[in-house]
Amino acid sequence: MVNRVVQHEGLDRVFASLADATRRAVLIRLGEGPATVGELAAPAGITLTGMKKHVQVLEDAGLVITEKVGRARQCRLAPAPLDDAMSWISFYQRLWARRLDGLDAYFTLQNAGEQKSEPTKRGKGDDA
Repeated sequence: MVNRVVQHEGLDRVFASLADATRRAVLIRLGEGPATVGELAAPAGITLTGMKKHVQVLEDAGLVITEKVGRARQCRLAPAPLDDAMSWISFYQRLWARRLDGLDAYFTLQNAGEQKSEPTKRGKGDDA
């Protein structure tokens, strides 16, 4: 039997890395094409060392692939872990949609049953 903690370890790293706004901005930027760590650091207004740490977190989660090109470290997007996260989200989105649809059907039936069992109220002057 596979341990659930081990099974979702990669997914946990993906979601943890996406929890930071700077790292999300890096992924958006890399969606436009490869960039060096320096090119990623400049718009964020952080040091090269700070950006290297963010890139390392993304690389550990498998979201970014880096390679040394000359004196610079080139980064590019690795979408497979995002696909895994989307699959996980989609599964639970469908699950909760089905459960909420079932709850809605239950309340609709309950409401219809209550309306049928209520006696009609007659006002003054109504003839039988």
